[in-house]
Amino acid sequence: MLPFAFILLGYLFGSIPFGLVLTHAAGLGDIRTIGSGSIGATNVLRTGHKKLAAATVFLDGAKGAVAVMLAHGALLGPAGHDAGLWAALGAVLGHMFPIWLKFKGGKGVATGFGVLIVVAWPVALLACASWVVMAAAFRMSSLAALVACAAAPIFAFWLTDLPVVYLSLTIAVLIWLRHHANIRRILAGTEPRIGRAEKPKA
Repeated sequence: MLPFAFILLGYLFGSIPFGLVLTHAAGLGDIRTIGSGSIGATNVLRTGHKKLAAATVFLDGAKGAVAVMLAHGALLGPAGHDAGLWAALGAVLGHMFPIWLKFKGGKGVATGFGVLIVVAWPVALLACASWVVMAAAFRMSSLAALVACAAAPIFAFWLTDLPVVYLSLTIAVLIWLRHHANIRRILAGTEPRIGRAEKPKA
């Protein structure tokens, strides 16, 4: 039952919808009514509020990192490492499928980065660097995220152990599946560029 317990721990942290909470608190309405309908930082940025988007990135990453650190601390030795991996998976699932929002959450990129920072920080930093390069080159957050998460398991294979490879691969698959609409728009040439602001629908 221990893996389930740590997945649940991660899920509860991951399911906190910071993007939705912050935009509501700022009086911007429901973030789910603009852009992709996601509660993540990229969609928050489409409101034109860069500080809110930055806060969403930080908090979405932090909730995953905190969940992993708590799981690490709950058990000693290799068992703690394994507990952290289960919690990491749970945090990403919680962000993507929060029970409080009828399982309609974000894409999992920031939370995935947050868990990898704790689990294998060199992998996280290389994936982040990949995101920055792609975002600067193509001005599309979704494309940058897809490339970065696809590269993460490769970096993990070079730098860490197989359990981390499996975790990063699982996260990458989940993120690609959650980006199915973005992938269609990228192929059609209609994917929004970084920085384009939109107003919530009434």
